Amino acid sequence: MMGDIIHLLPDSIANQIAAGEVVQRPASVVKELLENSIDAGSQSITLLVKEAGKTLVQVIDDGSGMSETDARMSFERHATSKIRKSEDLFKIQTMGFRGEALASIAAVAQVELKTKRSQDELGCKICIEASKLKSQETVACSIGTSLSVKNLFFNVPARRNFLKSNPVEMRHILDEFHRVALAHPQIEFSLFHNDLEVYHLMPGKLSQRIIAIFGKNYQKQMASCEEATPLMKIKGYIGRPENSKKSKGQQFFFVNKRYIRHAYLHHAVLTAFEGLIPADSFPFYVLFLEIDPVHIDINIHPTKTEVKFDDERSIYAIVQAAVRKSLSVHNLSPALDFEVDVNIASNTLHFKTAIEENPLYQGTGSSGGTKSYMPNYTPKSQNPQDWESFYENLKKNTPEENPAFEPEHSPELLTFPSKANQISGKGLFEEDTQIRRNFQIHNQFIISQVQSGILLIHQKAAQERILFDKYLQNLQKKTGLSQRLLFPVEIELNPSDFQLILEIEIEIRNLGFIFDVLPKNSILLKGVPTEAIHENEHELFEGFLEQFKNYQSQLSMDKHTLLARSLSKRATQRLRKALNNLEINALIDQLFASTNPNFAPDGHPCFVKLSLDELSAFFVN
Repeated sequence: MMGDIIHLLPDSIANQIAAGEVVQRPASVVKELLENSIDAGSQSITLLVKEAGKTLVQVIDDGSGMSETDARMSFERHATSKIRKSEDLFKIQTMGFRGEALASIAAVAQVELKTKRSQDELGCKICIEASKLKSQETVACSIGTSLSVKNLFFNVPARRNFLKSNPVEMRHILDEFHRVALAHPQIEFSLFHNDLEVYHLMPGKLSQRIIAIFGKNYQKQMASCEEATPLMKIKGYIGRPENSKKSKGQQFFFVNKRYIRHAYLHHAVLTAFEGLIPADSFPFYVLFLEIDPVHIDINIHPTKTEVKFDDERSIYAIVQAAVRKSLSVHNLSPALDFEVDVNIASNTLHFKTAIEENPLYQGTGSSGGTKSYMPNYTPKSQNPQDWESFYENLKKNTPEENPAFEPEHSPELLTFPSKANQISGKGLFEEDTQIRRNFQIHNQFIISQVQSGILLIHQKAAQERILFDKYLQNLQKKTGLSQRLLFPVEIELNPSDFQLILEIEIEIRNLGFIFDVLPKNSILLKGVPTEAIHENEHELFEGFLEQFKNYQSQLSMDKHTLLARSLSKRATQRLRKALNNLEINALIDQLFASTNPNFAPDGHPCFVKLSLDELSAFFVN
């Protein structure tokens, strides 16, 4: 007969299994330890990190501390002081309650705990390694608790190998630190990484905490948001629409001071901002929801960031209404002007539109475009003589009849070195012996005559494709060229973005950026890529970084492709300039010598081809 095959797992193995969900990376340890300190009633919490938490994560607080028995029991599975009976699960007020965190952490690390209560003369020190008690003794220590987690995953090499680079892991730690610090602005927080102070947040108001974390420029970007209903109270801050960003990461929802991820409520905020921000942008917000715990369930996942509401639709409506009210009260959304006569305004708009849509109308466009080939013409009458004089002026002002005519253009030449410059012979365009007829429209489009019709080229998309190919080649061959700045620019970054720069520092330099890394999360920008023509180098660099974060969160591509796409997107964002004939021809040649002239890196077409038959169809029935 076969023996029994089902048996109980040893506690050490059971704890390692539990650690797989609770402890995923050093940031998970930071979250659990900080929340324990908050539950202990601490007023000052210090977080010490070394090697992005791989070597050390230590949290020191001035909370209530533990007795010797409680200190030992805290490392047992399902041992907690937060709940007593099953009913307590539906009225949870503390951050932790499952009793799994310390047991899971101790199963995959070397843990040292020092703790002391205010009524005790001496404290207790416990050392545990891979769930095994190594020592327990009485020591002199300060009131509160100090818990050190050393060499995370030392006994699970496979898990340790899956950890990312130090800058990546440090960014995750900063994210967790931000969430806990925002939820408790009344508590003093400090963060040290490799013995260098990253944050020292003093107790204060929520607005002061937001500015201390994200920077002084947020002081003018925030609008308060507050609403009270019998079901729920909501308060916090939202960002101004014009300060929305392309990447996620600064959207915070807290339910009873617990950070949560909730796509449904996030959609409520986006709907309130509808029409005020671009479709692919994300507004900043820090919103706190206060609701009776009986209406929510947070016991869904060990990380406790997922929450279920018993009436999600009502919560959605309240959040949406509160945000819309805040936008209206702070004049952040369009308002109706009741003093304007709608009839007069509509007639004026109709007249203006009719004039501008008239093919004889001459205008510069919103971007200050090139001079029109049309003469200045104001319709006065339907006299045939006026039309004849207009036709004579038109003939004199065409480029063929007036060789001195040339559109206005920027003194800077937009030229890109390419193999297209050596291309000769017949191709898509007419023979070299003929004059290539290309011209620009409103600094945005280029029309080029080809054998079978015309090409309408989107100037920005074409430039983006050309630059993308060049940047990708620079990254692969490490040959990026730089243009030195006459005056270096110091750029102050938040700690999360600074860690991202350290993570991709080599690639950024290979693109052509020249910079020095400064203390206190700053860099000194000394040079930019030669092709990245931009009036504001500070804005170019920050925009490039923001675009990279956006692509990184949404696209599954290799790092080089994401970086090349990000910089080409930002370098051409405001590139609306008049081009002379040489520049137009160079751009067309380089576009059709690129790896994919049909489409920009984001998939949008670079040009549209219209045949002679399609053009005729506009005029012939």
